[in-house]
Amino acid sequence: MTRHPARGGALGAAAGALIVLSATVAPGAAERMDTAVLQGLDKVTARISTIQAPVGQVIRFGTLEIVVRACEKRSPEEAPESVAFVDIWEVREDQPAFAVYRGWMFASSPALAAMEHAVYDVWVVDCRNRVAAR
Repeated sequence: MTRHPARGGALGAAAGALIVLSATVAPGAAERMDTAVLQGLDKVTARISTIQAPVGQVIRFGTLEIVVRACEKRSPEEAPESVAFVDIWEVREDQPAFAVYRGWMFASSPALAAMEHAVYDVWVVDCRNRVAAR
Protein backbone atom coordinates (compact mmCIF):
# COMPACT_ATOMS: atom_id res chain seq x y z
CA MET A 1 0.00 0.00 0.00
CA THR A 2 1.34 3.44 -0.95
CA ARG A 3 1.01 6.06 1.75
CA HIS A 4 -0.60 9.40 1.07
CA PRO A 5 1.88 12.35 1.17
CA ALA A 6 -0.47 14.57 3.14
CA ARG A 7 -0.48 11.81 5.74
CA GLY A 8 3.30 11.43 6.01
CA GLY A 9 4.11 9.23 2.98
CA ALA A 10 7.55 9.04 1.35
CA LEU A 11 8.25 11.21 -1.69
CA GLY A 12 11.54 9.65 -2.80
CA ALA A 13 10.23 8.35 -6.13
CA ALA A 14 8.77 11.74 -7.07
CA ALA A 15 12.01 13.52 -6.20
CA GLY A 16 13.98 10.98 -8.23
CA ALA A 17 11.70 11.45 -11.23
CA LEU A 18 12.11 15.24 -11.02
CA ILE A 19 15.90 14.86 -11.02
CA VAL A 20 15.74 12.59 -14.08
CA LEU A 21 13.50 15.03 -15.96
CA SER A 22 15.65 18.01 -15.03
CA ALA A 23 18.74 16.20 -16.27
CA THR A 24 17.15 15.36 -19.64
CA VAL A 25 15.67 18.81 -20.39
CA ALA A 26 18.04 21.30 -21.96
CA PRO A 27 18.47 24.55 -20.01
CA GLY A 28 15.86 27.07 -21.09
CA ALA A 29 13.81 24.43 -22.93
CA ALA A 30 11.09 24.24 -20.26
CA GLU A 31 9.85 26.64 -17.63
CA ARG A 32 8.57 25.54 -14.24
CA MET A 33 5.03 26.71 -13.56
CA ASP A 34 3.18 26.85 -10.24
CA THR A 35 -0.26 25.64 -11.37
CA ALA A 36 -1.44 22.71 -13.48
CA VAL A 37 -4.68 22.96 -15.38
CA LEU A 38 -6.28 19.52 -15.34
CA GLN A 39 -9.54 18.19 -16.65
CA GLY A 40 -11.47 15.50 -14.88
CA LEU A 41 -14.26 13.35 -16.24
CA ASP A 42 -16.84 11.79 -13.94
CA LYS A 43 -17.94 8.79 -16.03
CA VAL A 44 -21.14 8.32 -13.99
CA THR A 45 -22.52 11.83 -14.62
CA ALA A 46 -20.59 12.43 -17.88
CA ARG A 47 -19.45 15.82 -16.54
CA ILE A 48 -16.06 17.29 -17.34
CA SER A 49 -14.55 19.64 -14.76
CA THR A 50 -11.60 21.98 -15.17
CA ILE A 51 -9.32 21.82 -12.14
CA GLN A 52 -6.76 24.50 -11.20
CA ALA A 53 -4.17 22.54 -9.17
CA PRO A 54 -1.40 24.58 -7.52
CA VAL A 55 1.84 22.60 -7.31
CA GLY A 56 2.18 20.84 -3.95
CA GLN A 57 -1.43 21.31 -2.79
CA VAL A 58 -4.03 18.58 -2.34
CA ILE A 59 -7.03 19.03 -4.64
CA ARG A 60 -10.23 16.96 -4.32
CA PHE A 61 -12.12 15.61 -7.33
CA GLY A 62 -14.90 13.24 -6.29
CA THR A 63 -13.26 10.54 -4.16
CA LEU A 64 -9.83 11.39 -5.59
CA GLU A 65 -7.11 13.51 -4.00
CA ILE A 66 -4.70 14.96 -6.54
CA VAL A 67 -1.26 16.45 -5.84
CA VAL A 68 0.73 17.97 -8.70
CA ARG A 69 4.43 17.70 -7.84
CA ALA A 70 5.79 19.59 -10.85
CA CYS A 71 4.41 21.33 -13.91
CA GLU A 72 6.59 22.43 -16.82
CA LYS A 73 5.88 24.14 -20.11
CA ARG A 74 8.18 24.47 -23.09
CA SER A 75 9.24 27.92 -24.18
CA PRO A 76 7.18 29.56 -26.98
CA GLU A 77 10.01 28.95 -29.47
CA GLU A 78 9.67 25.17 -29.05
CA ALA A 79 6.89 22.80 -30.05
CA PRO A 80 4.02 23.29 -27.56
CA GLU A 81 4.04 20.88 -24.61
CA SER A 82 3.00 20.93 -20.98
CA VAL A 83 3.96 18.09 -18.64
CA ALA A 84 3.00 17.50 -15.03
CA PHE A 85 4.14 14.95 -12.45
CA VAL A 86 0.97 13.92 -10.66
CA ASP A 87 0.09 11.73 -7.64
CA ILE A 88 -3.54 10.61 -7.37
CA TRP A 89 -5.14 8.68 -4.50
CA GLU A 90 -8.62 7.35 -3.98
CA VAL A 91 -9.84 8.28 -0.50
CA ARG A 92 -12.97 6.64 0.88
CA GLU A 93 -14.42 7.00 4.35
CA ASP A 94 -13.12 4.47 6.89
CA GLN A 95 -10.50 3.11 4.43
CA PRO A 96 -6.84 3.96 3.94
CA ALA A 97 -5.93 6.08 0.91
CA PHE A 98 -5.16 3.93 -2.12
CA ALA A 99 -2.65 5.07 -4.78
CA VAL A 100 -4.33 5.22 -8.19
CA TYR A 101 -1.70 7.02 -10.30
CA ARG A 102 1.83 8.37 -10.03
CA GLY A 103 3.74 9.68 -13.00
CA TRP A 104 4.18 12.22 -15.76
CA MET A 105 1.16 13.31 -17.79
CA PHE A 106 1.63 14.99 -21.17
CA ALA A 107 -0.89 17.53 -22.51
CA SER A 108 -0.11 16.69 -26.14
CA SER A 109 -0.56 12.92 -25.59
CA PRO A 110 -3.05 12.23 -22.78
CA ALA A 111 -3.27 8.51 -23.63
CA LEU A 112 0.50 8.05 -23.34
CA ALA A 113 0.38 7.85 -19.53
CA ALA A 114 -3.32 7.64 -18.77
CA MET A 115 -4.81 7.13 -15.33
CA GLU A 116 -6.95 3.98 -15.22
CA HIS A 117 -9.97 4.25 -12.94
CA ALA A 118 -13.52 2.88 -13.17
CA VAL A 119 -15.26 6.17 -12.35
CA TYR A 120 -12.84 9.03 -13.14
CA ASP A 121 -10.45 10.17 -15.85
CA VAL A 122 -7.95 12.94 -15.13
CA TRP A 123 -5.54 14.50 -17.63
CA VAL A 124 -3.30 17.56 -17.88
CA VAL A 125 -4.31 20.39 -20.23
CA ASP A 126 -1.76 23.13 -19.48
CA CYS A 127 0.75 24.54 -17.01
CA ARG A 128 0.47 28.17 -15.90
CA ASN A 129 1.64 30.59 -13.28
CA ARG A 130 -1.12 31.83 -10.97
CA VAL A 131 -0.47 35.48 -11.83
CA ALA A 132 -0.86 34.74 -15.56
CA ALA A 133 -3.90 32.47 -14.97
CA ARG A 134 -6.08 35.29 -13.54
